[in-house]
Amino acid sequence: MILWVFVFAYHLLWLVLTPLVLVYLWHRGRGDPHYTRRLAERFGSLPDVPQNSIWIHAVSLGEVRSAVPLARALLAKGETILFTHFTPAGRREAERVFAEEIAAGRVAAVWVPLDMFWVFGRFFRAARPKLGLVMEIEIWPAMVLSARAKGVPLYMCNAQYPSKSLERDSTKLRIRQRIMGKFAGAFVKSQLQADRFASVGVPNIQITGELRFDQPVPPALLAAADRFRPTLGDRPVVTFASVVEGEDDTYISAIREMRNGPRPPLVIYVPRAPERFDATAELLREAGLRVARRTDVFDAALAPTTSWEADILLGDSMGEMYFYLSLADRVVVGGGFHPHGAHNIIEPLALRKPVLTGPVTYTIEYPFTEAEAAGVVQSVTDAHSLATALTGPDWTTPADMAAFMDAHSGAAERTAKAVLAEAAKVPFRR
Repeated sequence: MILWVFVFAYHLLWLVLTPLVLVYLWHRGRGDPHYTRRLAERFGSLPDVPQNSIWIHAVSLGEVRSAVPLARALLAKGETILFTHFTPAGRREAERVFAEEIAAGRVAAVWVPLDMFWVFGRFFRAARPKLGLVMEIEIWPAMVLSARAKGVPLYMCNAQYPSKSLERDSTKLRIRQRIMGKFAGAFVKSQLQADRFASVGVPNIQITGELRFDQPVPPALLAAADRFRPTLGDRPVVTFASVVEGEDDTYISAIREMRNGPRPPLVIYVPRAPERFDATAELLREAGLRVARRTDVFDAALAPTTSWEADILLGDSMGEMYFYLSLADRVVVGGGFHPHGAHNIIEPLALRKPVLTGPVTYTIEYPFTEAEAAGVVQSVTDAHSLATALTGPDWTTPADMAAFMDAHSGAAERTAKAVLAEAAKVPFRR
């Protein structure tokens, strides 16, 4: 009863707030016109899309990238894919990665409908997916309940339930957890996550691992790093990846301490948000550091355009993280010195780079716990301990890295097999 009262109120709220959502899209569209293109898709009106497909909801860029190896595995087994996205970055990435498959009619990428029951009704009539996958943990009541009503099994995929989210959701009316119980199941990252989802009533849980361990690494970025790295001689390189606002003072203090050591490293500093590129460059210069910007000293193919001397190479570009990571001897992953928590550590680990982050790691509980136990990642508490760890002796070995990656790869194939086994139970809807 509690859930259905909430659902009724939620439906009324959407009717009232839809004009504000459209204003929001218009406002975002002033910066990125893609937000307001094909607006009818957000109301469930779709172009011709593959029928009886595996539907993958990947809201933004990060979710799309984690879905790529799974989608590739499903395509290789003869399936067709329908992607839904909320952000232009996510949609553009799907359209870029799967351009050939889109042209062949095997993949489509559209906007996710607004979370209203009548809108999702139109979506399901137009798309008729055989099964749906929601990447990570996105809990949208109309999406979940409409899929259930239409007979479309909807699963959480690559799912984890962070401890703080579990604690928050387990109080008062437990609405999110009640909605989770309406999923057809979940493909989760670890036994710990399986136990957490089971504790709140999610059915049909299967442990398939972390898809991001199977993400393809762009070879052109690695090749560009291999060409440039010898020009630095034996100078050590430290990459600060996905730095978020609020951490800069800590990192600048650590960088200053490293500069006073016997072998000052070249620091590659990559803000997470592109709108911070200019402000970060100014902040670093105000701290007395010599800054070279990637867009000033490299061309589009990442070949140097001029000679330069700097303490900091500012990574003021998008989509080139593997270049910055490949150059590094050690990597600091941002977010760990911010209350919102550390970001993805899998990309540097995939390149066999030792990783450091701050003390706030609940957001990456998996795979941080396993990586820390394997000795390939460390959490530090302050600027001094960070500088010490970055300039001190090695704490891991290539063998440790290889063993950890071998133990955690293969999630795409496991998930694809599990998805197809579930899809085989669903009758074809004509």
